[in-house]
Amino acid sequence: MIEVLKNHITNRLGKLPDNVEVVLPHFEPLMVPRGAYLLKSGDICRYVYFIVEGCLQVFVIDKSGHESTREFYAEEQWVTDIFGFQNQSPSTEFIKSVEPCKLLRIHYDNFQLLSQQVPQFAAIYKQILEVSYNNTVYRVNTLTSMDALERVKWLMEHKPKIMSRLSSKLIASYLGISAETMTRLKSKL
Repeated sequence: MIEVLKNHITNRLGKLPDNVEVVLPHFEPLMVPRGAYLLKSGDICRYVYFIVEGCLQVFVIDKSGHESTREFYAEEQWVTDIFGFQNQSPSTEFIKSVEPCKLLRIHYDNFQLLSQQVPQFAAIYKQILEVSYNNTVYRVNTLTSMDALERVKWLMEHKPKIMSRLSSKLIASYLGISAETMTRLKSKL
């Protein structure tokens, strides 16, 4: 599993950094079954996860008990509750596996140490933050201006793998529509 991370770092930086061997031992392999929670609302987020295989859902639950998915993350993506992780404060989000996953995780203390001691690691973290922010803002801004059918078409065009990998209920949560509406719209396409 660590080879996947090594290749990912090399691709991000354009070359294998000199001190990659200092970074890699700080990552711990983790296998989780479908439906496992890596983080629950109210918990302190102690890890950043790198997905080797599988898919994770980051979501919140509103006062009525409805899930609202912020994002799905799959192979070679990084996942954490950025605000909760940075501030070591209680999370408002949940992180759950929606498929069996092979993950590599790094603890907050090791993450902070590497960010200070290894400039290339800090550069990757900055990229992670920028990509996460840009994706979230783009998705929110794009989807809020669309009706339900346009949202489904947007997802089919921009993230087709989600449509084939995940249930209609999960996709509906991501698009901000009901599962019934999602099922009805899929039958029209």
